[in-house]
Amino acid sequence: MDGTAAQSAALLGILDARAEALLASYERAGYARVSPPILQPAEPFLDLSGEDIRRRMFLTTAPGGAELCLRPDLTIPVSRDYLASPLAGKPASYCYLGPVFRHRAEGNAEFQQGGVESFGRTDTAASDAEMLALGLETTASYGLPAPDMKTGDVALFAALVAALDLAPAWKRRLVKDFNRKANLAQDLDRLALGGTNGRPEYQGVLAALAGSDPKGAHALVTDLLSIAGISAVGGRSVAEIADRFLEQSALGASTKLPRDIRGLIERFLAIAGDPDEAAAELRALAADANLATELAPALDLLESRNGFLAARDIDLKRVHFSTAFGRGFDYYTGFVFELTDPSRTGDPLVSGGRYDGLLTRLGAAEPIPAIGFAVWIERLAVYGGAA
Repeated sequence: MDGTAAQSAALLGILDARAEALLASYERAGYARVSPPILQPAEPFLDLSGEDIRRRMFLTTAPGGAELCLRPDLTIPVSRDYLASPLAGKPASYCYLGPVFRHRAEGNAEFQQGGVESFGRTDTAASDAEMLALGLETTASYGLPAPDMKTGDVALFAALVAALDLAPAWKRRLVKDFNRKANLAQDLDRLALGGTNGRPEYQGVLAALAGSDPKGAHALVTDLLSIAGISAVGGRSVAEIADRFLEQSALGASTKLPRDIRGLIERFLAIAGDPDEAAAELRALAADANLATELAPALDLLESRNGFLAARDIDLKRVHFSTAFGRGFDYYTGFVFELTDPSRTGDPLVSGGRYDGLLTRLGAAEPIPAIGFAVWIERLAVYGGAA
């Protein structure tokens, strides 16, 4: 082995030792170590992850036709293993360290990811605060005790949209757009202009399907796609394509968005500051819009979480909360956060949040609370500090 190779091997050994020390700290905190298979069924990632993950996946097809992928993330694999275990539905906490695979413009497509996932805890505000505190301990163990803290809450936007007088299809669309701000702005424009602008060539078909029996319409569209010889597009099945087509028919049938509702959404998305300040502004918005009752549960949770964060000696003045902050994953349902160091690249070092709806979408019979975060091991490795 030459000198350069020996130095690289030594460096990798140091990095591995520090990552292993991090996992050991999670295990001491009560998180059992797990190692899900690298090869995973592709469907959950295609259906439940954000667009950024979907377009960067490594896909392959098994001889029997099943579509598989190299895991691009570990949250879904850990969730699937938990659901297949005897502990499914009960409180359980896990940690992990291993390679994930994504096409990247810079850097290797295979890189190390650590993290934790916690399932079944009903003390939502306390477990939210625990995740942020554990994330801060993670960066501190690598020599960064005071990263920037970005936080948000997907549930607040979902509660606002649920309270608005909009067609159900538009409510689903706006909530789904939350993590894709360009799409959200475009859809707000479409709603403000009404359904007449930019209609596709097949608008007549969409209009005919609008308001029809959902099961019958789905069967019709699925049959038409099959007759046309379409089996999959972009990793999506015929059934998924039919679902999207029918959603378009519902969106096309919707009415124009009143100016005051759009103004309310934009005012909501502009609220930012420390979490206590944001909570006060949101209470004022709710009162002004006569939505105090509808938004009360989400706001109560925000204020309770703030109390638990303060109890963990986290300075709320250092926490930047934004109602517009999301993480680009479709499965997040509540508290989300990122820990970054803008003095270097500003890329996330630790990032995660609450995903209470994911496990039912993976097959759980009843909703199971869940929260976790991922650690970018290679980004943290540039910092000093003892292993």
